Amino acid sequence: MLIEIDNGSGFCFGVTTAIRKAEEELGKSGSLYCLGDIVHNGRECERLRKMGLETVDHSDMETLRDTKMLLRAHGEPPQTYEKAHAQGITLIDATCPVVLNLQKRIRKDYISFPNSQIVIYGKNGHAEVIGLVGQTDGHAIVIENIEDAERLDFTRDIRLYSQTTKSLDGFREVVGLISSNISGAATFVYFDTICRQVANRMPNIRLFAEKHDLILFVCGKKSSNGKVLYNECRKVNAKTYMVDNPSEIEPEWLSNVDSVGICGATSTPKWLMEACREKVEEYVAEDNVSQSK
Repeated sequence: MLIEIDNGSGFCFGVTTAIRKAEEELGKSGSLYCLGDIVHNGRECERLRKMGLETVDHSDMETLRDTKMLLRAHGEPPQTYEKAHAQGITLIDATCPVVLNLQKRIRKDYISFPNSQIVIYGKNGHAEVIGLVGQTDGHAIVIENIEDAERLDFTRDIRLYSQTTKSLDGFREVVGLISSNISGAATFVYFDTICRQVANRMPNIRLFAEKHDLILFVCGKKSSNGKVLYNECRKVNAKTYMVDNPSEIEPEWLSNVDSVGICGATSTPKWLMEACREKVEEYVAEDNVSQSK
């Protein structure tokens, strides 16, 4: 059986940098706070927890003083920085550069165009989106789909941005709808702020899924990016299964299968995909032994 791990899967640049910064600090001090899960993958979070990384939420900041805390790649609103300063917390800022540039652009436009609707195409409640909305003092409008976009005020100026990990196709659909409905007295400007390192995985992962009999998509249950990529695999290969770890792989899935492709989200560590490959190899070896008896 051919078992292949997708070279394009695994941590994106932002997540890789955040984990490296966490490991560097843990190597020096043996302990570090992180505001929210450093990555949407329970197995990787557990690995870092054993090294001394403690995940906290915003409410915990009330009790933290004179310590260090890492900000993950998703970014944070200005209020988080203000709170940390007030509490004497030293921040290790691992905000992804792509997200940081988007935050700065939205903040600048919010100040420069006070009469415009600042609209963000993204997932309500997502950590990155919370940070983006925070640049507008909470005034930005978040839309998740076409239905949300239809409820915008087309008689007022609109400036549209996107969460960095959203679908390009979905963004273009929203752009088309607003362009068709904006009134003559209003202006519409949009900014394609989708990270190409993530967006380019869409077509690549579809090609990868097409060439294998079965796909194991390794992903944490909290990853929104993982759900999107998993669904892309499912569109071209019905035998696509999402697993959080090797123990979730069912040996029955491997019946009458000649090739297995293993891939994952931007939050999936390579070591976890390799562990899944080892589990498949184990099942194949067991099946070969049973057939030889």
